[in-house]
Amino acid sequence: MSDLRALRRGPLDGVALPSTVAAAVTIVPATSRFILRGAADAAAAASAAFGVSLPACLNRADGARRTVIMLGPDEWLLLAEGEDATVIVHTLEAAMSALPHSLVDVSHRQVGVTIKGQQAALVLSSGCSLDLRASAFPIGMATRTLFHKSEIILWRQAEDRFGIEVWRSFAPYVIGHIEAARDAAGDI
Repeated sequence: MSDLRALRRGPLDGVALPSTVAAAVTIVPATSRFILRGAADAAAAASAAFGVSLPACLNRADGARRTVIMLGPDEWLLLAEGEDATVIVHTLEAAMSALPHSLVDVSHRQVGVTIKGQQAALVLSSGCSLDLRASAFPIGMATRTLFHKSEIILWRQAEDRFGIEVWRSFAPYVIGHIEAARDAAGDI
């Protein structure tokens, strides 16, 4: 029997990613993604098991290779780049087994892209109503928002770099609008 995973197309296969000095877009490598819901005791257990402290402030992101974004008062998005989701699930479930919680693997639901460059905030502002100046949206800030008509999770990773998590089916739409905005902004 053939391996169907080898035949599966990615949502951005064949899509030209915009890349200039002003704003370059890259696809985040394979990442395990989870939505965790739970009270403070479950969050503490998950922090210890995941190895990254779950932020206690809404709309904050912590971590590097493993990242946690607080999306709500009892909701976090856990990201683990290049790691096996099964191993992470077993580790987290073992740590929280006696605590009420919900842990859902959303690895195949969404993809991550990074936009980096001098004009990254300007390009994103073309379709996002948030104030993306560093004073209003500092490094480590993260939120659910809209980019044109698509819901995304956006966080500032560095002064000139933003991470975007988007549902797979909306990824080409988001990339297309980023490319159009980048072209309109030009290489200034």
